[in-house]
Amino acid sequence: MTEITDNHEHTIIETAKQLFVARGYEKTCMCDIAAAAGINRTTLHYYFRTKEKMFQAVFGSIVQTIVPKLKSIFDENIPLLAKMDKALDEYISIFIYNPYLPKFVIGEIQRDVNHLTDTARSLGFDTYLSEIMQDIYVGIEQENLNKPPIVLVFSTFYSQLIFPFLARNLIVALFYENDMEFAEKFMQEWKKNVINQMRMMLEK
Repeated sequence: MTEITDNHEHTIIETAKQLFVARGYEKTCMCDIAAAAGINRTTLHYYFRTKEKMFQAVFGSIVQTIVPKLKSIFDENIPLLAKMDKALDEYISIFIYNPYLPKFVIGEIQRDVNHLTDTARSLGFDTYLSEIMQDIYVGIEQENLNKPPIVLVFSTFYSQLIFPFLARNLIVALFYENDMEFAEKFMQEWKKNVINQMRMMLEK
């Protein structure tokens, strides 16, 4: 019975994730999730009584695929830029597999950033992020790197990472034959560009 329950819950979360990512929080209703998951609303409410609880589960599953891996990378005893290189690999792999995820996150930031950050805090992910930030500070000190404001490090890294995925359709239409070329050719070259940007910012 537990296995069946877990399977149902997993199916609901994955279905809701697809709808939230495609439509955003406000434009997704519980009846849409139930219909897409092939269940009735009574069954859906048995697992998740409100859309907010549903969103927490979806957001938790998204962040859980990223943040612990990042924390593990930044705990490694390697140079800071090498950590950023490995972190980029993780992000790029996730975004290539979930191409609408960056758009979803940006959309939720624009719609209601407090809702997004409050959800992250309620799930305890702010602790992970604080530890990663501390690892960056320590790396900068130990490696005698430049000390730009952390907001510049954060903004440069994430803006460079996310932009290609937001402009993906245009980039493919103008320069490539298909999405595979975008993933295999462009993103690998773009990753080198991001690391070079971070190197110019951090190295003396």
